[in-house]
Amino acid sequence: MLDFQLSTKDFNLISELVYNKCGINLQEGKKELVKSRLSKVLREKKIDTFHQYYKILVNDSSGDEIITMIDAISTNFTSFFREQKHFDFLNSNIFPRLKKNIYLKKNDSIRIWSAGCSSGEEVYTLLICFMEYFDQKSTDNFHIFATDISTKVLNKATRGVYHKDYCKNISLNLLRKYFQKGSGNSDGYYKVKEKYSKLIDFQRLNFMNPFNLANKFDIIFCRNVMIYFNKETQGVLVNKFWDSLKDGGCLFIGHSESLMNIQHKFKYIAPTIYQK
Repeated sequence: MLDFQLSTKDFNLISELVYNKCGINLQEGKKELVKSRLSKVLREKKIDTFHQYYKILVNDSSGDEIITMIDAISTNFTSFFREQKHFDFLNSNIFPRLKKNIYLKKNDSIRIWSAGCSSGEEVYTLLICFMEYFDQKSTDNFHIFATDISTKVLNKATRGVYHKDYCKNISLNLLRKYFQKGSGNSDGYYKVKEKYSKLIDFQRLNFMNPFNLANKFDIIFCRNVMIYFNKETQGVLVNKFWDSLKDGGCLFIGHSESLMNIQHKFKYIAPTIYQK
C-alpha cells in the first residue's frame, strides 16, 4: 500500500484552504490526522501526491472535491441525550415559557436549530424532548432545523437509522414510541418513525457563508463545533447566532466550550447556556 508523504508546506496549504472555506482551524498537531484521513481519499481517487491533490482542490469549480475533503477530516462523534443537563434545562426552564407563549400568541411557532447536527442523534433527541413535553397536536407550531457542513453525516441523519449500540441512552418506552425496530437484514437497527423524521428540515450549511434564514429561532444548539475554530471565527459565529435568535432565545454550546474572551451580547444563564 502506497504511503503518502505530507510535507509541512502541503499541510499548511491544505490547512489554509480548509480555514478559508469553512473556518476549521487545523493546527500543527492535526498533521497526522489530516495525513491519515486524506490518504484514503488519495487512494480512492488514484492521486499520487498531496500537492497534486491540493491543486485539484483549488481548481475545483463545482465544490464537490472540497465537500469530500471536509467529510474526510471532520470528526463527527455524537450520541443520543449527550450532555443530559441541557435537555433537563429545556424541560424545566425553556419549554414551560415557550408553551405559555404559544397559548398567548396563537400564530406563534417554536423554532429550534441544531447547528452542526452531525449524524442526527442530537436533533432527534431535541425532537423527542419536545414531543414528550408538548402534546403531539403542537407539531403545527413546531419547526426544527438541522444543518451540518458534511454531506456524509447529513445523509445518515436524514435516514435516521441507528445500531442498537448507539441507542443505549434511550429508554425502551421512547424507543418503542419513536423508532421502528429492524428485522431480517436490518436486525439490530432502529429507524426513526417517518411521522417524526418528516418534522425535521435537514440542510447543508457552511457557517462561513451568510445564513440567509427566513425566520429566527427560540433555541439554537451548537455544541462541540466551535472547538475547531479560532477565537476570531468563534466570535463571528456567536454573533451570527445572536442575530438568528428571537428576543429571549437561548444558545447552547458544548460543555468543553466557552464564550470567554469572545465579544458578544449574550447573557449567561447557566453553564454553557446563554440568552439573548
